[in-house]
Amino acid sequence: MRRFRWWWGALVLACVAVLVGFFVFSGPGSKNGLPLPRKGPPGTGPLTVVAIGDSTVSGEGAGHYTPDTDGRNGDWCHRSADAFVQKVRIPGVTARVNLACSGAPAEQVALGGVKQWGEPSQAQQLAAVVKNHRVAAVVIAVGANDDPQFSAQVSACFKAWFTAGAPSCSSALRTTWKSKVDAMVPKVVNAVGDVKKVLAQAGYVPADYQLVLQSYATPVAPDIPANLQNLNGCPFRTDDLQWISTTGITTLSAGLKQAAVQSGARFLDLARAGEHHEACSGGPDPASEWFTRLTLHLNDLGQADRAQHALQESFHPNAAGHAAIADCLSEFLAVRDGNATCLAGPDGNLHAVPEILSR
Repeated sequence: MRRFRWWWGALVLACVAVLVGFFVFSGPGSKNGLPLPRKGPPGTGPLTVVAIGDSTVSGEGAGHYTPDTDGRNGDWCHRSADAFVQKVRIPGVTARVNLACSGAPAEQVALGGVKQWGEPSQAQQLAAVVKNHRVAAVVIAVGANDDPQFSAQVSACFKAWFTAGAPSCSSALRTTWKSKVDAMVPKVVNAVGDVKKVLAQAGYVPADYQLVLQSYATPVAPDIPANLQNLNGCPFRTDDLQWISTTGITTLSAGLKQAAVQSGARFLDLARAGEHHEACSGGPDPASEWFTRLTLHLNDLGQADRAQHALQESFHPNAAGHAAIADCLSEFLAVRDGNATCLAGPDGNLHAVPEILSR
């Protein structure tokens, strides 16, 4: 009997040792000896989506700007309550932060001393956000205000409309546009890299959040009514409209996709997002349009500090456009991997069509 009890005791001790070893090496928070992935981003605070970039993100053209970004103390970032980040739907996300600023170049998104309308680096502002928010997604749109100077090109096309005998604005851009976009790419890559750096320094790993770089939607199209190719709507020549909506926007999108690949971000292509909803496409009824027409705030002309911004909203997504983009972005973020293109579906709404299906 004593011999049996001795072996029984040895067996019990052996089992205890095995169980202790199991909990030591596997632990309650691991599987097959490997740590289980944590659920969501680190830190405390509400689960949050953050928007970073320039006017197409800030909400320029959508109206309802926050008072502090509508000229107060020289700040013209024009962040709108109707910007797409305020409308995007992500399960569990309860907070939305818009750091974008109208006219921002990639250098102001990146870490450093470059300011836009007096505001510091957006990546630096993100570092403050992560102290009391758990960032689930960062959506970036930037680059058009760097070497391409897309807004300046649109202005040049606008000026060309006034002088019928002069060359169209696109005639010169045909030979320089690709090189301008190529020069933009490394600046965008650097900016996206600094956003990732800020999150890494806050303890984030890539699996904790989604990082999206999106392109720009075409604001105008060549088939608008002739009676609106003037100061009543869209004062552009037809050949310039054709260039903007094809070569101009597609080359810019291709450059941004290249930047997304190099920086490890997902890419959402908006180049065709505004098809049939461009500025002036609605003819006498602009209700179906997702972009502002030529917009002049006459009241601002009487104030010296506001007069130079009286045209700032022109040819940007309006509130309806931002709502449409938010629909597409919401679908895109729900998938969590791969690239996509925003295209209108049979229901008339924008949908995120996976890249492999949209070629």
